[in-house]
Amino acid sequence: MMRHFFQKGKDPSKPTLLLLHGTGGNELDLLPVAGRVDDEASLLSVRGNVLENGMPRFFRRLAEGVFDEEDLLFRTKELNEFLDEAAEKYQFKRNNIIAIGYSNGANIAASLLFHFQNAIKGAILHHPMVPRRGIDLPDLSGKTVFIAAGTNDPICSSLESRELYTLLQNADADVELHWENRGHQLTVEEVEAAANWYKQKVIN
Repeated sequence: MMRHFFQKGKDPSKPTLLLLHGTGGNELDLLPVAGRVDDEASLLSVRGNVLENGMPRFFRRLAEGVFDEEDLLFRTKELNEFLDEAAEKYQFKRNNIIAIGYSNGANIAASLLFHFQNAIKGAILHHPMVPRRGIDLPDLSGKTVFIAAGTNDPICSSLESRELYTLLQNADADVELHWENRGHQLTVEEVEAAANWYKQKVIN
């Protein structure tokens, strides 16, 4: 079992929001973001199992922007299996999970989409990178994805954001790419944009 926090929502027909923090964060970080996106949904917020200089992450990296692919695969599978267990334990619909991830958390959410067709129904990815290159993605038709990117993001270049958008689109996901004229920080504006997207695409 991964360290996590579950909060049952007011409306069980809504998706369960899977919250995935950035490097050095924890399972409480994205609660305010989730509240803006949907304050009636159930929340499953998870803490990464890997420590980098004492900072929680979801998978190891070899350097800034260079992922440990073996660990990424292992941790993605671990998270997917944890979702199976959590759905059973907390009695939420396994096929109705929307991930909200920031930075490292967005990367593991993207990795779920890349490796497991039925892991999540969709995702809000704040400043994600391409988790892996040179693999065939599953058929992602019926999945909806929102990517928030910064035009001046020093960690995740605009080229990277566009590449991820194209890869997901080519796998038949319904993808929206939202730009902020900012860096790597999670902004109120992009959260508002994600909330609007969610209301239109996910619960309409």
